[in-house]
Amino acid sequence: MNMHVSQAARSTGRVGIGQSLPRNEDAVLVRGAGRYTDDLSLEGQLYAAFVRSPHAHGAIRGIDTAAAKAMKGVVAIYTADDLEGQRYGALKCQVDLPNRDGTAMRKPVRKALAADKVRFVGDPVAMVVARTALQARDAAEAVSLDIDILPAVISVEAALAPDAPQLFDDVPGNLILDYHFGNAEKVAAAFAQAAHVTRVRIVNNRIVVNPIEPRAAIGTYDRKAGRYTLHAPSQGAFGMRNNLAAAMGVPQDRMRLVTGHVGGSFGMKAAVFPEYVVLLHAARLLKKPVKWTDQRSESFVSDHHGRDMVFEAELALDARGRFLATRFTGTGNMGGYLSPPGPLMATLNIGKNSVGMYRTPLVEVQTRCAVTNTVPIAAYRGAGRPEGNYFMERLVDTAAREMGIDSAVLRRRNLIEPRQLPWKTPIGTVYDSGDFPALFARALEAADWKGYRTRERASRKAGKLRGRGIGCYLEVTAPPSNEMGGIHFEPDGTVTIVTGTLDYGQGHWTPFAQVLTSQLGVPFEKIRLVQGDSDRLIAGGGTGGSKSIMASGSAIIEASVRVIEKGKLLAAHFLEAGVADIEFANGRFSIAGTDRSIDIMELARKLQAGAPLPEDLPRTLNVDHVFKAAPSAYPNGCHIAEVEIDPDTGHVEIASYVMVNDFGVLVNPMIVEGQLHGGVVQGIGQAICEMTSYDETGQLMTGSYMDYAMPRAADVPFFSFISQGVPTRTNPVGAKGCGEAGCAGSLPSVMNAIVDALSPYGVRHVDMPATPQAIWRAIHARA
Repeated sequence: MNMHVSQAARSTGRVGIGQSLPRNEDAVLVRGAGRYTDDLSLEGQLYAAFVRSPHAHGAIRGIDTAAAKAMKGVVAIYTADDLEGQRYGALKCQVDLPNRDGTAMRKPVRKALAADKVRFVGDPVAMVVARTALQARDAAEAVSLDIDILPAVISVEAALAPDAPQLFDDVPGNLILDYHFGNAEKVAAAFAQAAHVTRVRIVNNRIVVNPIEPRAAIGTYDRKAGRYTLHAPSQGAFGMRNNLAAAMGVPQDRMRLVTGHVGGSFGMKAAVFPEYVVLLHAARLLKKPVKWTDQRSESFVSDHHGRDMVFEAELALDARGRFLATRFTGTGNMGGYLSPPGPLMATLNIGKNSVGMYRTPLVEVQTRCAVTNTVPIAAYRGAGRPEGNYFMERLVDTAAREMGIDSAVLRRRNLIEPRQLPWKTPIGTVYDSGDFPALFARALEAADWKGYRTRERASRKAGKLRGRGIGCYLEVTAPPSNEMGGIHFEPDGTVTIVTGTLDYGQGHWTPFAQVLTSQLGVPFEKIRLVQGDSDRLIAGGGTGGSKSIMASGSAIIEASVRVIEKGKLLAAHFLEAGVADIEFANGRFSIAGTDRSIDIMELARKLQAGAPLPEDLPRTLNVDHVFKAAPSAYPNGCHIAEVEIDPDTGHVEIASYVMVNDFGVLVNPMIVEGQLHGGVVQGIGQAICEMTSYDETGQLMTGSYMDYAMPRAADVPFFSFISQGVPTRTNPVGAKGCGEAGCAGSLPSVMNAIVDALSPYGVRHVDMPATPQAIWRAIHARA
């Protein structure tokens, strides 16, 4: 595609909101000219490698570093003892949820290096610093660990057993949180009065995040300023800077976080990891930059994992199939330590997102969250949102089959009607906009729901099993957070947007520029974007929870208003008119009723040139504004998948995939569609092939791409993407967010289709991943 935006396109407004413009950063990235953290080298830098526990659970008796220290190129080796007395803070869980009895959840302390015990394979125990990366890795292998191996617990059920090994002395029974939401008495009454109750035990399988770019970091320390700098991939430089400063025990102004290009994150790189603390510690003591780049084999056992929860989902219905109540009772695996979001995914987000677009009057969620000897669990694309929708949609499909009601009819019978908006859910959220019945009807039409039987007969003739599945979803985006909207007119004639969200693959530059040019009329190709330097930011919620365009777009719109206000004062001076007579439109300040005007870029040039001004006028058009919170919005949609299954091998082929989505206003439809493609593929991967497996001793059995199956291009069909947006009123852009919706729609639609295809064999439920082996066994168990 032509990356140049013509003057004609600009003059006709075809670069503003709603246009499918190619991403500005793609020209750099496709040439291989991106600058990722591992591409960065600083003068005099040293290299680090980490010594990790080979055991899932054990008491540390000793760490022998003598042989490693004597090796060529080794500069230093650090263990937990070296970090003691440095006033470094613990790596904190940022979620506080009460137990059902009102007491606080338990938050065991995690330090940067394991001191007394190791609690999962991959737990960092020491760091070696050497003059080259290879020397550091060789020396790390020479460090000898004396660990008394203890019994390991892998599942939450095992961890909560009365005789289970204890991971922490201050977490009795390994129970982090006994969470409860809802009115148990009312829910129990609804189930007692129900004409039909559906129950399904559902496993949400553990996922290895697998971003294309492994984690990496370079730590430096400025002794004169007493200031740390960390170059590392992140999801928001401002928030991560603040959390990193807390971990290092220094004021926030003594820490700088810089992020360049990021090759994927999906929630994982938002956290402050223990490696960063030790790197900065070494940089301060050694007076040199210290660089570390993770190896893929290490990332499998050191990056946070995703999902991993088991629930019994229940749905109560009346005789006509109207939903009366839902109840979700389950467990959430926290891994060896609490990550920053900790139990959020398996608790609060299940309740919020399971409601979906249905008129369900009562919801109850009961979750026991426990630590186990596995990699810690954190956010993964959706962070509880896909899980909640998946649980509900599996219930609806199962209930439809049990009650003999068409699954589409049952859903339509329970959808919230537009006339009922705003709709307050039992979880406390309020839907402000949407037309769920119309969206649902369009999805059925686009998927040719009525013509399905013809395709099913054709599959049967070919010896295949065919099934179809609906995945309705409604997500609650991330909670309100302040966001910066900086607009700076630069001396070189460009305009810089400064904001605290961060692009790690989404393509922020282009849609943010589209918002700005639609507000101020500045030339699209003159707009630049700064996101990844905490020193440039005064606020920032980072990117996560599908809120970036809502937060940054709103911040840009509000900042533009302030630019116009300043511009009118200045234009009145240069045009020798009263401020009240100045109008602004299409990038020009004009005297009302005349042809006298000045372009905003010309006005900026005059200011840059130092044009004389009265003392009471601003010297620049620049604005640094903070948008006060982007409330949650409610992206929603309906995905419909059809699958073919080979009964002889159990292989699943996704024959067709249709999605109709309501994301409100689409600033750049092409980028939105790309986000949905990525999310759907990740959902398909979890549904049919991705599986994280530990043995009974806590060894990760799926620790490489030889063992862990990622989806490939051949595993997915071409997607049919349809937008049917109803603008939200909760933010100035009118957007609802889209980044995680692909997973929310694909998990239920694909799994419902697989179960539908297997239903002739009496199969009622299949857990993810529906691998060929799992499907073959399901068929033969019923044959």
